[in-house]
Amino acid sequence: MAAFPRGLCALTPDEADTRALVARVRAAVAGGAAAVQYRNKSASPTLRREQAAALVHICRAAGVPLIVNDNLALALDVGADGVHLGRDDGDLGAARLRLGPDKMLGASCYDRLDLAVQAAAAGADYVAFGSAFASPTKPAAPRAPLALFGQAKRRLSLPLVAIGGITLANAAQVIEAGADAVAVISALFDTADIEARARAFRNLFDRTVHP
Repeated sequence: MAAFPRGLCALTPDEADTRALVARVRAAVAGGAAAVQYRNKSASPTLRREQAAALVHICRAAGVPLIVNDNLALALDVGADGVHLGRDDGDLGAARLRLGPDKMLGASCYDRLDLAVQAAAAGADYVAFGSAFASPTKPAAPRAPLALFGQAKRRLSLPLVAIGGITLANAAQVIEAGADAVAVISALFDTADIEARARAFRNLFDRTVHP
């Protein structure tokens, strides 16, 4: 099983138009997004399946993993490369068994190192901490201090993903703190030139010192 890739994880916005979503994700991948995480909290189950299947197709063609957010059954149904689960989205150990050894399992660990240690023991391939900064998507989310990434690096051998309020202006801080990837919605997709913005995020990883 390949490790979660270092770089930009394009976390999809709530987009009702599948054609528009595909175009936006294509632009992100063309700009160098290393992974795509499909997330649509407002879509119907039918639309989620349609969109996830479409994104699996374009991501596979580009050699970029497609991770489904919060929905193990959907990830398995469309043949996604993995699933990302929060603490209310099911048991990680059970998900690991259903995914098998060749799919990625990610876990949201918020601001807690203990959850990350538990996730690693349950078979997670990577863990995410956040909100790293104030987030327009989840304004009430707990804040994960930058020091947490260094602490996790010392305890775990898994890739660490930072999420929440990440922009071009602050992404270097979490990379320097130990994040292997940054998951971004607004600062990537709410721009006129998504491909150029993805390239700018990718370039941060090329020039930012990683611990």
